[in-house]
Amino acid sequence: MEREAVIDRMLDAVRKLRTGCSSVVVLSGEAGMGKTSVVRAFVDRLDADIRVLWGGCDDLLAPPALGPLREAFRATDGALNHAIDGGDMRKVLLESVGELSGSRPTVLVLEDLHWADDATIDVIRYIARRLDRLNLLLIVTFRPDGRELRPPLRALLGAITGSSAQRVALEPLSLDAVRSLACGSGRDADGVHALTAGNPFYVAEVLAGPEGTATPLTVVDAVLTRVLDLPPGCRDAVEQMSVVPWPVDLTFAERLLGERFHSLAEAEERGVLEIRSGAVRFRHEIARRVIEEAIPQIRRIAMNRAVVAALLAAADADPAAIVHHAVEASDTDVILKFAPVAARRAARAGSHGQALTCLEAVVPYVDRLAVADRAPLLDAYAWELHIAHRFTDAVKVGEQAVGLREEVGEATPLIETLLRLSRHQYMFGDTPGALATVERAVELSEPLRSPAVRAVTLAYRGMMLVQTGQLDEAVAMLPQARQIAAQAGRTDLVSLCLNYLGVALTDLGDSRGVPYLREALNTALGSGDHESAARAYTNLAEVLFRHDLYEDLETCLDEGRRFTHEHGFWSHFYGLETHQAQLSLRLGDWDDARRRVQELEDSVRQPGMLAVYSMPINARIQVRRGNLQTAHDLLSVAWQRAWQQQSLVGILYSGLAYAEWTWLTGRRDVAQQIGDRLSQYAVPRGLIPSFAEVNRYLSLAGAMVESPATASGGGSERLDPYERAAQLATSGSVAQAVQALNVLDANGAKAAADDLRRQLRRLGVESIPRSSRTRPDSNRYGLTRRHIEVLHLLEKDLTNAEIAKQLVVSVRTVDHHVSAILNRLGAASRKDAVSRAAALGLLVGSTPVARSQIEQSGPSIVSVG
Repeated sequence: MEREAVIDRMLDAVRKLRTGCSSVVVLSGEAGMGKTSVVRAFVDRLDADIRVLWGGCDDLLAPPALGPLREAFRATDGALNHAIDGGDMRKVLLESVGELSGSRPTVLVLEDLHWADDATIDVIRYIARRLDRLNLLLIVTFRPDGRELRPPLRALLGAITGSSAQRVALEPLSLDAVRSLACGSGRDADGVHALTAGNPFYVAEVLAGPEGTATPLTVVDAVLTRVLDLPPGCRDAVEQMSVVPWPVDLTFAERLLGERFHSLAEAEERGVLEIRSGAVRFRHEIARRVIEEAIPQIRRIAMNRAVVAALLAAADADPAAIVHHAVEASDTDVILKFAPVAARRAARAGSHGQALTCLEAVVPYVDRLAVADRAPLLDAYAWELHIAHRFTDAVKVGEQAVGLREEVGEATPLIETLLRLSRHQYMFGDTPGALATVERAVELSEPLRSPAVRAVTLAYRGMMLVQTGQLDEAVAMLPQARQIAAQAGRTDLVSLCLNYLGVALTDLGDSRGVPYLREALNTALGSGDHESAARAYTNLAEVLFRHDLYEDLETCLDEGRRFTHEHGFWSHFYGLETHQAQLSLRLGDWDDARRRVQELEDSVRQPGMLAVYSMPINARIQVRRGNLQTAHDLLSVAWQRAWQQQSLVGILYSGLAYAEWTWLTGRRDVAQQIGDRLSQYAVPRGLIPSFAEVNRYLSLAGAMVESPATASGGGSERLDPYERAAQLATSGSVAQAVQALNVLDANGAKAAADDLRRQLRRLGVESIPRSSRTRPDSNRYGLTRRHIEVLHLLEKDLTNAEIAKQLVVSVRTVDHHVSAILNRLGAASRKDAVSRAAALGLLVGSTPVARSQIEQSGPSIVSVG
């Protein structure tokens, strides 16, 4: 009912598939909206030569890695199926392309992605990005409820764009549709529609209620009434099945139910259950939940224990399913035995969110384990907490793991746990504690004479030397650590040594640094060392940003944020996202920078040392927009933390923001204090240009510091539109100062613009441009100031390459902006976007100032500023 248009769109995608055009259909709708029914009706209309593979995600405590893909491909019996069973993600990704690129067109249906594990989403993204090589129509369904959308799924949905993707949102049934369905039932159709809001499943359940009911039943009552109407044996079997949130194959169902198995036939006949792909399942998940929740708690525990017993009797039971039912059954022994196994399997497949969930299930009972078993479990738990960006918790648990390792008395495991604890301490922000922990591990390792132990201690010590600015010593140590790690077969350590060696060399001004970082990334990706790869992306982004390699930086950020999202490395994602915000700030898109930082701050409760990366971005935007007290509150904290953490990058970022604040507030005294403190710091050669920016602002504030032109080589190519405007404002030319004022106004730089107007008035300049405070409400449409600039250039019918040249950004960046504009305005083309923006009033009075305008130089006339 009212779904023919959707099915026709999907059938049209099949017709295009036959011509060699693979595509994705993203079908969304709230629970009960009929997503499965639509897909089933579509599949029923396909010709026999179309291969259909179908898998679904289940509402488990920690979904098994690659579960829906295992279900979809289990009948293929090919290399992909074996790779999925083995949990080898590299093989899964490679074989997925091979399986889906054959001559026979394939429709792959993956349902309920809101319950998908991280590894499954990783594979779907991999497939979706390679559609041009495949012979595939990929159909995915999910619930758009914000509470259900975990970050990996959000990232996947954001990546599925372009002409090969269709998004279809199922709407509730209209009143006319409900009247048609209710015709002849004797029910009040208007009342049914009001009760159900047109949700198809709710409508069907209410209409299936007892005849002659004057007032429509609630959906819960409708479902339970149908179950209560079943014979007792059948009802008991249905209730037992309701505690299982995954499709139950017939063999397992018979083992679980025993003699009651055959009674399920009546439940199937009455539409409560269905048989599909050799498995028993409820016709709708809502019905299963309603029935399960109506069962008294004690009976529910007993039923889950029956499921656990049946799973343990099966040779191929998934540990994640066992853990889910053991938790529901409060079966501590089973949780202790299988949760660590499920966690290891999930982590190996890159599903770190599921690994953390499994470990959190076992931690309440950890005291029941022997000390020797408790230590590695807590060590693994601390590591997953660290990956999840929960640094405070990671330090606490890591310290417990160290204490247990000390009780056991085995030196090598203790050293490894100490080194992991040092990582947690550093990310928490306790750099002195991290250094002390590393030194303790080094002392314990010296008597052992073990190459493997020496490799890991040298690697961690070298990393800490880089992070605290002791670069020469790090450069001497890390190559040795790399060599020993390679001999010991520790590919993860090889990558980390290359990674931090690259950072150290770059900071020292050595051109070999960036190639080392790229080698570190390729090494980690090639060996499947995901955490090492995430770190390599993060450090490479920092280096590329500091050296203004923006086009390479954009590629690194795109790939790195996608990779860290897919694998659940939230601390590394935080670092990459802050550098995306830094890039937006540098390129003049303050709204985008502020939005990214705000989303990070809202989503992370324990930012740890990374706060010194994000807080200065927020502070600089506040400074520029005139919120000087708010900015100072942020800066005083960030500056202090950066020094306490001995964070070179934190000192740079917070120092730059603080120096800009001193200029706009006229605080020469604070500027001098910052300059004096920095003068005592031995800035590495490769970072002199970066710190020159700090000195430039300090000198503008009146501090006596090293000449910024001398320190940076006199180059102005590092400066963004705002900073170039600041140079023009202080150039001594009234014409350039007025020109700078236009740029500052266009970028919303209230503090600098107001200060410049005051100075121009004092100089007697009469024709000072007025401040334009009224702007179109572009934020209502999700458009940033940069998007408005791009729209103006689209209005001139410029190509993306011409726009990139005009704005001095990469063509890739313009591609992203144009795509965002089309999506947010719902436009079909560039011209359509311009027409819609003009109709909305977004192109009135906001003409952008091209960078070429602010680069014009005139003779110095008078001192301004």
